[in-house]
Amino acid sequence: MIDDKLSDVEEAVRKAAAAEIVPRYRQLAAHEIVEKTGPHDLVTIADRQAEEHLTASLTRLLPGSVVVGEEAVHEDPSVYEALRGDAPVWIVDPVDGTRQFVRGEAGFCTLVALAHRGEVLASWTYAPVLDEMAVAVRGGGARLNGEDLRAGVPGSCATLRVATSHPDFTTPDQKAALLGLNVPGVEARPCGSAGLEYLAVARGDLDAVAFSWELAWDHAAGLLLLEEAGGAHATVAGEPFRLSGGNALPFTAARD
Repeated sequence: MIDDKLSDVEEAVRKAAAAEIVPRYRQLAAHEIVEKTGPHDLVTIADRQAEEHLTASLTRLLPGSVVVGEEAVHEDPSVYEALRGDAPVWIVDPVDGTRQFVRGEAGFCTLVALAHRGEVLASWTYAPVLDEMAVAVRGGGARLNGEDLRAGVPGSCATLRVATSHPDFTTPDQKAALLGLNVPGVEARPCGSAGLEYLAVARGDLDAVAFSWELAWDHAAGLLLLEEAGGAHATVAGEPFRLSGGNALPFTAARD
């Protein structure tokens, strides 16, 4: 479905970032930043314009496909139901790490994944300021800027480094579960951009992530990237993470 279009999708992602995101990096006006559900949930003109750009280009590349994008779902939650349908679905987070983008930091990325009937087939993680493009294909491996990615395993007796959901985004039960990481031998910290945290695990710079939310655009690209780099994932119930939702939370993804 996608093997002959991998480079075309990568080009589409790069073009969207170059046209809609990078020119606004450290150039946002106050009226171009809006709170959605609260001060930690922001959207900018770059998010909206980049998603529109990607929606047009990706559906042209794969006729009959649909897009589930973060901003489109915010406007119309029924769009999310496409994840349970039969059409190929592009899952898009135009700016993952919007808070970092708004602060003028480099730690943000664009996430695109292609899924069909609940299975992620390919993914793209692009950090334009860092000049990093990670691509994964189910059964075909993971690469960062063209080089193979392998997550490896933590060193014997090494402290495990784990990025977790920010406390502001957890329920009391989820917070209690995540507090279980506060033990000797584990070094936990709040996460930044989910996509870049997944990339950090896939390249062996981080040992695991533990998240308390399941929105597909934050996780689809990174989970496939990590799987293809040799990693694994499971919910707190010990089951694989389901793209369409209904997971027991929190869930974790780790190097091995």
